Amino acid sequence: MRIATWNVNSVTARLPRLLEWLETAQPDVVALQELKCTSDDFPVMPVQALGYEVAAHGLGRWNGVAILSRIGLDDVVRDLPGQPPYDDVVESRAIGATCDGVRVWSVYVPNGREPDHPHYSYKLDWLRVLRDTAIAEMAAAPDRPYAIIGDYNVAPNDADVWDIALFAESTHVTPAERAALADLADTGMSEVMPRALKGAPFTFWDYRNGSFHKGFGMRIDLVYGNEAFTSRVSDAYVDRDARKGKQPSDHAPVVVDLT
Repeated sequence: MRIATWNVNSVTARLPRLLEWLETAQPDVVALQELKCTSDDFPVMPVQALGYEVAAHGLGRWNGVAILSRIGLDDVVRDLPGQPPYDDVVESRAIGATCDGVRVWSVYVPNGREPDHPHYSYKLDWLRVLRDTAIAEMAAAPDRPYAIIGDYNVAPNDADVWDIALFAESTHVTPAERAALADLADTGMSEVMPRALKGAPFTFWDYRNGSFHKGFGMRIDLVYGNEAFTSRVSDAYVDRDARKGKQPSDHAPVVVDLT
């Protein structure tokens, strides 16, 4: 089984790239983030033509998530149970489904903006609810492979940004954010660390200032799984080539192969 996560930064703008990548990489399950479209506006038909079922969750804002699967798509849940709102809106940032016995969540964790911004507190609250969801679902089916994959907007370690000195006053690397990842690991989950096909295993490069070509990246697209999931991992890598070429997303897919 091949599972992938990819922040596409607008599924409408990136549709030709997405379809090409699906045909080339041949993933069985794909978690998408930052759809930037409503659920009804998701381009279901061209994706279905490649053999994928689609579960999309979007409000037409800058967020939105989806799961594509060609091996079954059952028990779909939109939003985390008890997911906190921001500005009185429960944003479309999480969708879960079971695909051939593997429970997968596609998540787009809030950015946080700045450490003194209300969005930062929202981000930490959101991560706490994500942890609580993982605890409840794994307790309900302890032997089921379980994974939470997506854009976490947190770099787990200093080596996961191109220059940690530049992030001293920024989100994505603060102790509280990293502690939230540690809390997720304390539920019995662990991170699947991808290999880099070239250079550092970054997953995001800003469009500005030639960041991709200069190697100014971050590793913020992450895969966490329980032991039933991680014990089946045979390979994991960042598909850096998907960040190249015309009109790419600013993120690259992370691909995980299971036995």
